[in-house]
Amino acid sequence: MKPIRLTKHASERCLSRGATLQEVEQAIREGVRESVKANRQMSRMNFVFNDYWGNVFYPIKQVAPIFSEETDEIVVITVYTYYF
Repeated sequence: MKPIRLTKHASERCLSRGATLQEVEQAIREGVRESVKANRQMSRMNFVFNDYWGNVFYPIKQVAPIFSEETDEIVVITVYTYYF
């Protein structure tokens, strides 16, 4: 199993968008993958949230990291989150 490394940008996006490192790793390893531009992939995974984000209650949080699978590691470029 390849190690997962977050870029500085991806780490900052996790903080600002409410994703944890564990959620990002789980989304990459177990989520639904799709190809995106420049030989990168996105993997989506829904998590039970049942909390407030921006003063609105959401039952589900979707974490969607964008990453590049290298020879020796997986490099996370950015992380998106969606609340619904």
